[in-house]
Amino acid sequence: MEARELRNAFGRFATGVTVVTCTNEHGDPHGATVNAFTAVSLEPALAQVTLGRSSKACQYLAGRSFAINVLAADQLDVAWHFAGRPAPDAPRWVDGPTAPLLEGTATTISCRPWRTYDGGDHLIVIGEVDRVEITDRDPLLFHGGEFRHLSPLPSGVGWDGSLDCPDRGWFDATAVFAPPRPSPEPVESPVRPARLPVQPASASRVTAVPRKS
Repeated sequence: MEARELRNAFGRFATGVTVVTCTNEHGDPHGATVNAFTAVSLEPALAQVTLGRSSKACQYLAGRSFAINVLAADQLDVAWHFAGRPAPDAPRWVDGPTAPLLEGTATTISCRPWRTYDGGDHLIVIGEVDRVEITDRDPLLFHGGEFRHLSPLPSGVGWDGSLDCPDRGWFDATAVFAPPRPSPEPVESPVRPARLPVQPASASRVTAVPRKS
């Protein structure tokens, strides 16, 4: 299969955007923009990222702790910065429980090393989650080779002004509906022959026609 066609097919799946952070051989913070992030397990708590084997981050993650920084909608410049287009103002770092973290993200997931697996031209890295930090910031998205933002689903003009609108109608997400009651069985009644109304017989009258002489 042609690589571009396969890449385009994979790209039809919308994802968030993360920056996987760790430390390099000198102990300095390092990050790589990655959208191949997957939640793996709740017990034990596991998360997965997939990195190209040619990336520096892939080399730094061998048996090392790391963090997954889920970028917020206003962090497009951060995504580009760690994807090879450095921003004029470098992103700000903060200390994390397992690896350096980025400021202003939607969520951070700090991990300790758990397993690594062969993923062809990529390395599959699974970390055991040590701690998470969650905010109410909207995430940055990636779809079809472009960065995107969340937007509410339109209800459709057909709902406008209708009390049955799923967003603004009578019922909200807390409404509970009871199942319909079964209809009672119909009671059969004996069939009686219909009686036709009796019309009174009308008296006939004969009129004599006089003969001409």
